[in-house]
Amino acid sequence: MKRKYSKEFKVSACELVVKDKLKPQIVAEKMGLNTVMLYRWVSEYRENGEEAFMGSGHPAPADAELRKLKRENERLRQENEILKKAAAYFAKHPAEK
Repeated sequence: MKRKYSKEFKVSACELVVKDKLKPQIVAEKMGLNTVMLYRWVSEYRENGEEAFMGSGHPAPADAELRKLKRENERLRQENEILKKAAAYFAKHPAEK
């Protein structure tokens, strides 16, 4: 069964490695963690800092912005396609008075 760790726990483990310069193997052993998992946490912590470990269902701000822009881009493509079809239709069938 997978264990879940709080953001605070992960940050404190990472800070022991990054700021206090302790060896990851020692920190992992003292905290009852798998060494590979701690290395992964430290990598994410170094990359994202305090924004690391947002948890499931809570995307990083950059990811949320990217998803928002992709949705908007798709909507604009659909609108553009509709306008192209309408322009082609009205070119074939000019308005009669």
